[in-house]
Amino acid sequence: MSRHGVRIQTLFVVAAVTVVLGYGIGLVVTSDGSLLQRPAWPALALLVVMGALVLWIARPVRRHLRSGRRTSVEALRAARALVLAQAAALTGAAATGWYLGQLGVLVGDLSLVANQERLLSFGLALLASLVLTVCGMLAQSWCRIDDRDERDEGDGDDRARVDRPRDDRPTDA
Repeated sequence: MSRHGVRIQTLFVVAAVTVVLGYGIGLVVTSDGSLLQRPAWPALALLVVMGALVLWIARPVRRHLRSGRRTSVEALRAARALVLAQAAALTGAAATGWYLGQLGVLVGDLSLVANQERLLSFGLALLASLVLTVCGMLAQSWCRIDDRDERDEGDGDDRARVDRPRDDRPTDA
């Protein structure tokens, strides 16, 4: 990832690639008269729950960075929250492209009543994927340190502190 994390352009590229894959695979599946399988409802719920969990995990980091007090957050925990947020955003973008591609196959043949019936479930899958993407990007923004904090030349007393993991190994001194 870049210094600025996952960018919107990266999400669009991931979604565009998976739109093409989803559409192409959808065409291959339906070419012999088969129907696309509806997305499983538990999978849709899982996408939304994952988005909520990402926000919940990133919340302590946000609270730490927004507080003017000397709070502490372990650096490893903050890094894990950031990486999880980025993974959620990329996963959501990939799922968004996948379901959008398959939705394109369905819209291409609405003369079938079965395809009309599948529109709602694929639309909800698309919406759940977008929720995961937005939650990931929001959590990533919560983990961002402002540029002004990085340029701060002060002694650090007015800034929040990130605790480093302790090394409890005995020294040989």
